[in-house]
Amino acid sequence: MSQINERLYRVRGIANYQFRAAIGHQVFPDNCQVEISKSSGRIRRVIFNAQILATIRAHDGFLVLTIEGARRLHNAIPFPKLRVVVVQEVAPFISEGRSVFAKHVIAVDPQLRAGDEVIVVDGQDRLLAVGRASLSPQEMLDLTRGVAVKIRHSTGKQKS
Repeated sequence: MSQINERLYRVRGIANYQFRAAIGHQVFPDNCQVEISKSSGRIRRVIFNAQILATIRAHDGFLVLTIEGARRLHNAIPFPKLRVVVVQEVAPFISEGRSVFAKHVIAVDPQLRAGDEVIVVDGQDRLLAVGRASLSPQEMLDLTRGVAVKIRHSTGKQKS
């Protein structure tokens, strides 16, 4: 196995583990480029058609998705997996990069954990954003205060 294929194999394995589904091939196809850090030799980013799909978090080795990576994950995983569903009234704000508050969550994948990478959708399963869950699924549904998902990238305004 070539070094390039080995790196892509590793990225797919991380995706399969992190998202608890065999979706590595769908999110990261064969012609993805895996960028390596010159200083550490570790995987830094995964690029497809000149768009960054994901970066690797240094402290734990998990994937941090961009909005394009979230689109590919959204298409690969059936509803309601890995999703936090928000009320329609706040969808425009979430798609502009605002955080998701617990009082706006109407449904959530019960298998998620606080700290997981999640995709945020509206009631019609339209992708709004991707971010990190700050609360457990039960807390998102029970609490009326607090940030449920800290948005990293959104479909409207692209955050850096």
